[in-house]
Amino acid sequence: MRTKKELIDALAERTQQPKTVTEAFVDALGDALRDALAKGDEALLPGVGKFTVKAKAAKTGRNPKTGEAIQIAARKSPAFSALKALKDAVNV
Repeated sequence: MRTKKELIDALAERTQQPKTVTEAFVDALGDALRDALAKGDEALLPGVGKFTVKAKAAKTGRNPKTGEAIQIAARKSPAFSALKALKDAVNV
């Protein structure tokens, strides 16, 4: 599944729900994940993995075009950790 439509189609087929209901669920799941991460909370998808927020420290980088040193500000970044069940399913 590479697109939202493919995800909705697959979920609708597996759950025997209308695509409109499935699309609303996918949208709500995305909103819930975004809201949790925006608050700094973790979000767990059972059997899949855990989404967290990682703090990245400020650092000095280089402009690749000019070689000039630039300061990169500290920021927060979303991260995903796969659970063992998902890792085992991929490494069959």
